[in-house]
Amino acid sequence: MMADEILTVSGLSVGYGDIGVLQDVGIRAWSGRVTAIFGANGAGKTTLMSAIAGLIPARSGSVVLAGRDLVAASANRRFVAGISLVQEGKRVFHQRTVEENLRLGGYRMGRRERAAGLDGAYDRFPVLADRRAARAGSLSGGQQQMLAIAQALVSQPKVLLLDEPSAGLAPIIVAELLGTISTLSSEGMAVVLVEQLVGQAMTVADHVIALQQGRVVIDSPAAGVDGDQLHAAYLGEQDHTVV
Repeated sequence: MMADEILTVSGLSVGYGDIGVLQDVGIRAWSGRVTAIFGANGAGKTTLMSAIAGLIPARSGSVVLAGRDLVAASANRRFVAGISLVQEGKRVFHQRTVEENLRLGGYRMGRRERAAGLDGAYDRFPVLADRRAARAGSLSGGQQQMLAIAQALVSQPKVLLLDEPSAGLAPIIVAELLGTISTLSSEGMAVVLVEQLVGQAMTVADHVIALQQGRVVIDSPAAGVDGDQLHAAYLGEQDHTVV
């Protein structure tokens, strides 16, 4: 059965001042599938995720979610529409409790829907339930990453964007994280995953995008990706540095 294409990014160009970062980039995400994005440092991966979430304005192109072009919409409107971004670096509110962090993830929801979102987060990450009254800054790095993902899931997004979720985590925690991503996908969520650990990410990827110097050089089902081609794209020469 063919999966539903829920997110379509087309012709996306983004820059900072006079510096072009992304040039005519297109990616797709499907309900129940993981789209993995690879590229060397500076290839434009984080800029792409930020542009999809509305944190950085696009110079041109479209960001279509469930048939609605959100390219001119604010980050808040995109969040409400169903795009949740987990930024690199375990970005949680360290001085707030676990529960307060999760409630912030559902701040635009009604009381009943938010309560259901919190219950779902605690069911998915039992360690957070045990620490719900603890300050987020007291959690381990792995637990903080779980909290960041759980916070993004409270709103029950259509598309979950994960930017380098494994950064700084121990291998056993990375394995747990990939298991969570696989479960989310199997439950029907569209996941867009930026990851430096190519081998590990390929175990959960359904579709692969590779960026080089702000352009897409591979756009293929994961099963059809040539390892040498992906390696070449990942280590490609760069004429300038992009974010």
